[in-house]
Amino acid sequence: MSKRSVIQLSEFNITQRIIESLSNVCTRSVLFSVKNESKDVTQIANELKISLSTVYKTLATLEELALAEVDKYIISSEGKKIKLYRSRIGKVEITLDDLEPILHLYPNETTTQ
Repeated sequence: MSKRSVIQLSEFNITQRIIESLSNVCTRSVLFSVKNESKDVTQIANELKISLSTVYKTLATLEELALAEVDKYIISSEGKKIKLYRSRIGKVEITLDDLEPILHLYPNETTTQ
């Protein structure tokens, strides 16, 4: 499956899924955690004081919705390949027009560190 662009999200008619996902405080926290700096799952879990499994599940959802991505890989001191995640969006606006939600996603312009 090819990666969806931020602009293509509306074309896949998943606006409702994105809005529902972003209404979850845990999802927003994980997404905001990786907005300005790429981080691995352990860093995110420690920072937010949530379980590793919750972070993995949340990142899987964010990747599926094309809101987050693996920014790069690093090799740990034990030789393990570690994924660093980054938010693909920098700003979200949700408006209502005749009771229909309109979702505006803006790319994350933050450079990785």
